[in-house]
Amino acid sequence: MTFASLASEVLDVTFDEFGVDALYSPQGGAAVNIRVIAMRPDEITGFGETRVHTETALFEVRVSELAEPRPDDLLTIDGADYVIQGEPERRDPHRLFWTLDTRPA
Repeated sequence: MTFASLASEVLDVTFDEFGVDALYSPQGGAAVNIRVIAMRPDEITGFGETRVHTETALFEVRVSELAEPRPDDLLTIDGADYVIQGEPERRDPHRLFWTLDTRPA
């Protein structure tokens, strides 16, 4: 077993345990059921001497489930809609999952 295949198996277990069901709706395409891991870190942004506190809505999704997410595509999770803003990123060293920065629709 290679390290990459082991990492993929561990990722699958993580999504099975901690993920939630979501519906991904690309613009002009058919909706797909996927699993995502929600991350909602607070972000502090400095502007001069002012600090602005904002909530974020980031979601991770496996590349094996979603080949090419795009900005302005829609995620529906527990009845709430989120629009992908900005380019999705693959930050992990093995490029096994996307990080999607979203905003409420």
